[in-house]
Amino acid sequence: MGIVLNQSLKNTIITYLGFGVGAINTLYLYPVFLGATYYAVTNYVLSAANVIMPLFAIGMQNTLVKYYSQYKTEEERDRFMSFTVLFPLLLCIPLGLIGLFYFDTIVYFVTKKNPIVKEFIWLIPFVGICMAYFEIFYAWARVHMHSVFGNFIKEVGLRIFSFFATIAVYFGYISPIEFVYVTAGLYFLALLITMLYAFRIKKPNFQFVIPDNVKEILEYTFYIILSGSVANLLLDGDKLMLNQYMKIDNIAYYSVATYIALVISVPSRAMHQIVYPITAKLMHEDKHDELNSLYKKTSINLQVVGGFVMLCIFVNINQLYELVPKAYSGGIVVVFMIGLSKYFDLILGNNNAIIFNSKYYRMVLFLGLFLVFLTVVLNMFFIPRFGITGSAFATLLSITLYSLAKLMFVVKRMDLYPFSKQTVWSILLTAGLFFAFYFWEFPMYPLVAIALKSILVTIAYWYLNYKFTISPEINGVIDGLLRKIKK
Repeated sequence: MGIVLNQSLKNTIITYLGFGVGAINTLYLYPVFLGATYYAVTNYVLSAANVIMPLFAIGMQNTLVKYYSQYKTEEERDRFMSFTVLFPLLLCIPLGLIGLFYFDTIVYFVTKKNPIVKEFIWLIPFVGICMAYFEIFYAWARVHMHSVFGNFIKEVGLRIFSFFATIAVYFGYISPIEFVYVTAGLYFLALLITMLYAFRIKKPNFQFVIPDNVKEILEYTFYIILSGSVANLLLDGDKLMLNQYMKIDNIAYYSVATYIALVISVPSRAMHQIVYPITAKLMHEDKHDELNSLYKKTSINLQVVGGFVMLCIFVNINQLYELVPKAYSGGIVVVFMIGLSKYFDLILGNNNAIIFNSKYYRMVLFLGLFLVFLTVVLNMFFIPRFGITGSAFATLLSITLYSLAKLMFVVKRMDLYPFSKQTVWSILLTAGLFFAFYFWEFPMYPLVAIALKSILVTIAYWYLNYKFTISPEINGVIDGLLRKIKK
C-alpha cells in the first residue's frame, strides 16, 4: 500500500484543493456573477456531455488499465495503446452522423421546457469528446503509475481557469453567454495538456495493427460502455431530468447542493486513480488474499477520511447556506440525501475496480441498467411532486440499491469482504459527533462560525479515531507526522 498511500495522499490534497477553488466558484462566483440561469445552462451542458462521454470513449480508459499489464513485450503494448487511442475515432464518426440526422428531434425534446438550451446543444458532443479523450490519455499515464498530474488538471486546473473566466464576466470582458463557450474550450485545453503529458511519459509509437485478443477486448469494452453510461447517468441524469420538468434555474440550486455533497466522495476519487491499476494487477495474478486485504484497507481508510468530510459538511450546513443567495436554501435537504448516498458508496472501497476487472462484470452491468431505469422512473414520479428534493430522494434510493447490489455480488461470488468491526465503530463515532455538534451553533459571522466548529470537530474526530485505532494505516501516518513535529 506504500505507493497507494503516497499517490492517494497527493491526489487527495490536489482534489481537495480543486474542490476548494470549486467551492469559491460554486458558492459565490457562479450564483452572483453568472446568475442562476447561465450557471444552470453551464451545468446542463457539462452534465449532458458527461452522460454521453462513455459512448465516445468506448470504455477504452478502463480497457487500457485492465489489459495493459497483461502484455509482456513493448511491441504488444505499443500496439494495444495505439488501438485504445485510434479505435474510438472510428465510432465518433457514425455517432456524429446520427446526431446530425436526428438533430431537430433532439433539440425539440430537450428544449420543450427551457428554450434557452437550444443555442448550446452542439457544445454537448464537443465537450463529451474532449472528456472522453482526456480520460483515455489520463489512463495512459496511470498505467505507468503517474496519476497525480492528470488529477491536478482535472480537479484543479479546470476550476482555476473557470475562476478566471468568471472574474472576466464580472469585469465585463466576456458575457455570461460567452462564459458557456469558454468553459467548453477549457475542456479542449485540458485534453491537449494531458495528451502531451501522456506522450512525454511514454512516447507514442502508433501502429495500425489490431491486437491479437481484440475479440476479448471489444466484448469487455462493450460492457464498459454501458457500465460507464450507468454510472454517469446515476451521477448527472438527475440534472437532465430536472431540465425536462422544471425551470432551468432549479438546476443551479440543485448543482450547488450536489457539489457540496460530492466533496464527500473526493477521497474515493483520489484513491481510485492509483488503486484501479493495482487491483487489475492483483486480479490478473490471482492474488486473492492480497486483494482482500487491499479491499478492507481501502474501505476503512475511505470511511474514516470521507466520514470526517461528511461530518464537517453536515454540522456546518446551515451556516454554509447563509453565504449563498436565499433562493438556493431549498438545497439543504438535498445535501443530506446526496451526501449519505456518497458516504455509503465510499465505504465500499475499491469495489468498482474489483468488479470491472473480474469475469462477472456483465451481470452487475445488467443490474445497473435496471437501476438507471428505476432512477428515471423515480425522477419522473418525484420531481413533479417535490422538485429538487424529490430528485435527490430518487438519487439516494437508486445509488443505495446499486451499491448494495454490487457489495452483495462481490461478497457472494468472489468471497471478498470489505467490512470489519472498525466499520461499525467508525459509523457510531461519526453519528455521535454529528448529534453532538449539529445543534450547537455559534452566533457570529458564518465563516467564523464554520471555522470554529470545524476546528472542534477536527480535534474530537481525529483524537477518537486515533485513540480507538479505527484505521491502523491512518494511525501510522499520524505517528509519522507527530515524529516529524517533535524533531
